Amino acid sequence: MGNNKVLLHETPPEWAGGVLRNPIALLSDQAYLEKKAANNALEFLNLWPGAKIPAFWLSSVAAIAGDEASHLKMVLKLLEKRGGALERSHKNPYAVDLHRLVRRGKGNQGLADRLLVSALIEARSCERFGRLAEACGDAELTKFYSGLIESENGHYRLFVNMAKKVLPTREVQIRWSRLVEEEAQIIQKQPVGPRIHSGMV
Repeated sequence: MGNNKVLLHETPPEWAGGVLRNPIALLSDQAYLEKKAANNALEFLNLWPGAKIPAFWLSSVAAIAGDEASHLKMVLKLLEKRGGALERSHKNPYAVDLHRLVRRGKGNQGLADRLLVSALIEARSCERFGRLAEACGDAELTKFYSGLIESENGHYRLFVNMAKKVLPTREVQIRWSRLVEEEAQIIQKQPVGPRIHSGMV
């Protein structure tokens, strides 16, 4: 299933043209996102609800964290090559808004929500990278964004599968549908700017 079929709100092609006007700021934003994504994956390492952590859980966490760390290295290399630097501070109101939907203090339900929110962020990032690859006139950046799509799609699927190990599949499907609806509203309300998860410029 492609991410254009997963997400309810499709990013307009014009979004990419807007954020690509400031590619350095866009790369800086992505560097922070990749760092956060790697840390987020590692946070799940010891969150398996049972006493003994199964191998599939560990391998899933390791795969996602490893990929995100690799992406961070690539982004930083591009940023340095182009004479850019990381901005001193970083905010991602999109992720903050999504994490407010997590049912905190609800045991496995809360854990499943965290996994599904992570899956949504990966799915949206995948879609956005596709838009950037289509619109970018820079061959190096086009190759870079295109190369991230399959990985992000794989992360989305892994997070959903992990959630199905925590809660019954039907319960996960119902919750996923609700979160997808919420995400569609959240992404459209984001402030504009050269960010991966920004609103329309």
